[in-house]
Amino acid sequence: MEIFKRCLLGAAIALCACTEPTPERQPQPVAPTPPVVRSPVSPPTTPEPSAPASPVPAPGTTTASAAETPVVIPAGAVYACVVDSAGERQVTAIEFVPKVAALCAKNPEMGPCQYEREVCRHSGGRVFAADGKEITKLTEAEYDRRVLRVRINSN
Repeated sequence: MEIFKRCLLGAAIALCACTEPTPERQPQPVAPTPPVVRSPVSPPTTPEPSAPASPVPAPGTTTASAAETPVVIPAGAVYACVVDSAGERQVTAIEFVPKVAALCAKNPEMGPCQYEREVCRHSGGRVFAADGKEITKLTEAEYDRRVLRVRINSN
């Protein structure tokens, strides 16, 4: 038994002597840009009408409300967060770094994309995709059917 302990100790010492020292770990470079950029979008300028508009619409016509007007999404933005408060519309473009933007364009059900949409909704906004279509909770449910999501709720 004593010989076995000595052989094991000798093997451990030989193994330590043969290994090279590990190089010092270098810190990971910090990304020069943040992964998500939220930038306010200025409203499009509309030309002033030459004739004053009548306060009452003609019968059979409808007026476009702020909720019905199309959302202008700048190039490069994947989503736009639209918040209507006090009769004013605030549009915020949500842009990702190129890798994540490509992921969200191909697979909008992925986590980073869903997280940004939820952030918008929690602030009272509505989410629009780059093509101008609104992404509702019904659309989110369709995304969840495509992927297997596990939600763990703690009590």
